[in-house]
Amino acid sequence: MQPDVSFVIAAYNAEASIARAIDSALAQRGVSTEVVVVDDRSSDGTVELARAYPPEQVRVIALDCNRGPGGARNAGLDAATGRWVAVLDSDDSVHPERLRRMIGRAEARGARIVVDNLEVVRDGSAAREPMFAPQILEARPEITLADFIAANIMFEGTFSYGYLKPVFERAFLERHRIRYDEALRIGEDYILFASALARGGRCAVEPSVGYAYHIREGSISRVLEPAHVEAMLKADAAFLENHALDAEALDAQARRTRSLRRAASFLQLVGHLKDRAPMRAVRTALRDPAALRHLRMPIEARLRRLVSSLPLGKAAIGPG
Repeated sequence: MQPDVSFVIAAYNAEASIARAIDSALAQRGVSTEVVVVDDRSSDGTVELARAYPPEQVRVIALDCNRGPGGARNAGLDAATGRWVAVLDSDDSVHPERLRRMIGRAEARGARIVVDNLEVVRDGSAAREPMFAPQILEARPEITLADFIAANIMFEGTFSYGYLKPVFERAFLERHRIRYDEALRIGEDYILFASALARGGRCAVEPSVGYAYHIREGSISRVLEPAHVEAMLKADAAFLENHALDAEALDAQARRTRSLRRAASFLQLVGHLKDRAPMRAVRTALRDPAALRHLRMPIEARLRRLVSSLPLGKAAIGPG
């Protein structure tokens, strides 16, 4: 019998948290589930821990080579059989009623995508706080492509919609051949979500908290570098070539593109200053004066604000 939901968990050296993620997926109430764990060539005990579960509950795919987050998730999407697909990070967890509420909300609105609120959980602390103020999501029953792009602009806001963890109708993804861009190591979630919206997928909003976003203090999972931003600019250009956007979405995309270019120049400028290369820093500033304006705020503070506007990892991240 086809399960209601396939959880796809891409894992890399996740032995400290993989059981928590799997247990939370299996604990869903009111829906039938399958869990697909894709191990991206871990060097720890991740595979053994995942294979300790009954195979009828948890299927484990061990990749022959490291494919990165997008490639591992694509392998999971290819293996999924559920009516809906939920991507769960290996260091996060979900609440027991999450998928029942989300699927109910999506079906009531005829949506192919559904998102909910997240709570930020700082490991080692009892403190939990919603990522978005409840009234923000309660006032927005659906998210459009223009909404989504506008909420993913560098240097703007504290949290972006890029942190949302969408659940997709699997038949919709298959019909439109929507998959992660495996060339991206940062920003792959954004392009997948934007592509689904651009293909006409309505996105319903379930305002309750259902996804626990765990932050391990002191950890750094990814570092934002100029090359990452350049890759995102390239991916955005391909996105524009492959999808027809309405005027509102095009306007939002133009602002996002400008912000990405400023971010790339700013990171280059910071790199030159740290390398004690003043002439290269001057050339970068002359080429893009907007990057220089961001130095009015202390560099570390500006880097933190830049990273907070882009989902990159589980801690404050920036060039070392």
